[in-house]
Amino acid sequence: MRTYSPRAKDIQRQWHVIDAEGKILGEVAVQAAALLRGKHKAMFMPSIDTGDYVIVVNAAKVAVTGKKRTEKIYYRHSGYPGGLKAPTFETVMAQDPRRIIEHAVWGMLPKNSIGRTMYRKLRVYAGADHPHQGQLIQKEGSEL
Repeated sequence: MRTYSPRAKDIQRQWHVIDAEGKILGEVAVQAAALLRGKHKAMFMPSIDTGDYVIVVNAAKVAVTGKKRTEKIYYRHSGYPGGLKAPTFETVMAQDPRRIIEHAVWGMLPKNSIGRTMYRKLRVYAGADHPHQGQLIQKEGSEL
């Protein structure tokens, strides 16, 4: 018996749209990370990128539970002495709401070259509109 290993020509990538309006941040991130990794496919392998493209819309309307809106902190460092920045959830949401979902999904992907290629297939938009209508229509028409 031989172990099945999918090749690049066997992988069929699809486009998925996730509407984050009113949904919990963690639930949206889990769903997006699973689709990016390809865990919903029968041919899933941890060492091969079999995942799909994911579009997350309405990132500005994502919900969090408890006191996270005021107490959750997103640390980053410039690399220079005294370069630590510590904005809260509200501050990051006001500046760029896309970073909230991108940060959560990045934390759920592998930290290697495969994880970086998976992360590049993620598109996050603050509003309901996105420029990927052509890919979605083309993919829907080709699945006959």
